[in-house]
Amino acid sequence: MSEPAPITTTPAATTASQQQQQQQPALSKKPAAPSSLGGFAACAANFFTHPLDLLKVRLQTTKGAGHSASHVIRTIYTTEGVLGFYNGISAAVLRQMTYSMARFATYDTMKQQLALPDGSLPFYRTAIAGVIAGAVGGVCGTPADIVLVRLQNDGALPLAERRNYRNAFDGLFRIAREDGPQGLFKGVVPNVSRAMLMTGAQLCSYDGFKELLLSTPYFDDGMPLHFSASFLAGFVATTITSPFDVVKTRVMNDAGKGVYRNLAHAMVVITREEGVGALYKGWTPAFVRMAPQTILTFIFLEQFRNMYWDAYAKKHNVRFA
Repeated sequence: MSEPAPITTTPAATTASQQQQQQQPALSKKPAAPSSLGGFAACAANFFTHPLDLLKVRLQTTKGAGHSASHVIRTIYTTEGVLGFYNGISAAVLRQMTYSMARFATYDTMKQQLALPDGSLPFYRTAIAGVIAGAVGGVCGTPADIVLVRLQNDGALPLAERRNYRNAFDGLFRIAREDGPQGLFKGVVPNVSRAMLMTGAQLCSYDGFKELLLSTPYFDDGMPLHFSASFLAGFVATTITSPFDVVKTRVMNDAGKGVYRNLAHAMVVITREEGVGALYKGWTPAFVRMAPQTILTFIFLEQFRNMYWDAYAKKHNVRFA
């Protein structure tokens, strides 16, 4: 019985196989997406949620009972028209480009710094990263936040008391000229306190809920996952930050009247004069605004990241593992 002939590979076949292997994109780990995408995602979301934010501010600066959300909405529409719901939009964009961009950038950096040697990141370390990121974002975003609050509330003031800022930058220059540079950081303590809670609750809970939902058999990495995790994160963030949000709004809108001396004094005065419930004034519009703001921000962010990674893979001829 004759032995089978050995299989030989011709040089041409070997060369073609090597060329095919060389043409296949190499496997690569996804690079870190630019942190600036967080700021752009927040700006994109803000165009959809700004009217709700304005409603929240108007409710928080209204003292006493008898002013429901529907009453405030009717008042805005009848006195300022449809465009009245977008009062302060320039300051809102400026705020997101300072506050959100700073906190997303700091959060990404701190997560890298606080990761364990094996690359894992326990929840408590994620929370620390979120709190630090919130503090940085709160300081960076305070000047724009002051202008935003005042622009949004201007239409509710008597004509003689209105500030009539033309836009965000006009507001910044006028505050610096009329109140001094320190006027740009009025209410920075409650703002930073709120931002620390907000970022810690929002970003950390989003990462936590995302990981938790992925561990179930019902979710894959896609739009349903991003929607569910961000909705839950919005609920947590709204509830935790509502008291500081009310105090921050009152202090920033005080504008030299001297009603509130500091964060603690403002909280005591509001609680004594209006009850504990006043610290949750505007919770419903805040959540109605926070939920879509959080959902849209993270959905935009995930889409922006995917676009960046697709462009990166195409440019460098790689595919991600």
